[in-house]
Amino acid sequence: MVATPIKKKYDIKDISLASKGQQRIEWAAREMPVLKQIQKRFAQEKPFDGIRLVACCHVTTETASLAIALKAGGADAVLIASNPLSTQDDVAACLVANYAIPVYAIKGEDNETYNRHVQIALDHKPNIIIDDGSDVVATLIKERQHQISDIIGTTEETTTGIVRLIAMLNDGVLTFPAMNVNDADTKHFFDNRYGTGQSTLDGIIRATNVLLAGKVLVVAGYGWCGKGVAMRARGLGANVIVTEIDPVKGIEAAMDGFRVMPMTEAATCGDIFVTVTGNKHVIRTEHFDVMKDGAMICNSGHFDLEIDLQSLRAKAREVKEVRNFTQKYALLNGKSIIVLGEGRLINLAAAEGHPSAVMDMSFANQALACEYLVKNREKLKPGIYKIPKELDQDIATLKLKAMGITIDTLTAEQTQYINSWTVGT
Repeated sequence: MVATPIKKKYDIKDISLASKGQQRIEWAAREMPVLKQIQKRFAQEKPFDGIRLVACCHVTTETASLAIALKAGGADAVLIASNPLSTQDDVAACLVANYAIPVYAIKGEDNETYNRHVQIALDHKPNIIIDDGSDVVATLIKERQHQISDIIGTTEETTTGIVRLIAMLNDGVLTFPAMNVNDADTKHFFDNRYGTGQSTLDGIIRATNVLLAGKVLVVAGYGWCGKGVAMRARGLGANVIVTEIDPVKGIEAAMDGFRVMPMTEAATCGDIFVTVTGNKHVIRTEHFDVMKDGAMICNSGHFDLEIDLQSLRAKAREVKEVRNFTQKYALLNGKSIIVLGEGRLINLAAAEGHPSAVMDMSFANQALACEYLVKNREKLKPGIYKIPKELDQDIATLKLKAMGITIDTLTAEQTQYINSWTVGT
């Protein structure tokens, strides 16, 4: 395949938005002290000198701080959007105008544009790929085999992306190291739970201005993201139902005080539905048939496949936008169903994504995972690697310090006791 030449160093909506983007980046950075410390060290040590890097991420104020830190470390970086509706156009403009970071991302870009941007990113001939859903890595493997020898490794911070990487590894096509940022303790315990929990409800409220108190809110999936959404929804007075396929998670949700049932039952009584599974068609045609008139559906998992929108369109006599990021599907049976954010990530489509305080830890993991790949490039074999525990602990320690919190340390006697088998009760 012949590479498409890069004619300009960016593809964004409007570069005149840069000053607004600068203000918002600086505001978010106030609550990202861990990444700030890493950026300061990177600027001194330059761990990415000579490294070409591609980041496929949600182009937000928080991602900007990551990109700036990587560039400070010497990376020759290109940034593209990982989702058509998640780009903040003023942030993209600022990174291009004020930091000379090539960005290819426009809020609302169609699939053709998104795929073109993936190709442009691969034209950069990256050594490291920061991926969000593994689209860039999948495209590399399927279409750019000749570039794989350039790859030092990739990092991935979504459940969907990790599932895809595991499938690639099982099929024998993942021939370079991949860092599983998603499962770092300082990522999924906080980003997935507290970040997704708050930002999902923020997106729903911004899109609809609906009162959650008293509503029946159905959460599909009780992983860390689902736990966060359910917890925050209950805090706002919603009556929460959880649907699950995992019996252990089903028990956990029940013991956390939520009603648990199959989606076929939940579909008949839910007012608002949130999918957070990473799977496809979690809400589908048989569920649409029994939903209440005016039921609202949104996704906070990853791809828009979680909701079977194709089937929903086939049932509709009319689809119209009734508010920003809010579409009403008038069905042939006389009812209507409201889809938020086109079925894409509602927290980024209608709101601003996770709060910067939680992304501070997630992006600290990304930055240190990239550094780990570079430092250990001669040792790491193809495979999927967890973030080393010491890096996870370092990030947590820095975060606690920034929050003004101190914790206990073990005494010498306690350390000896927990590491010994000879001392009993």
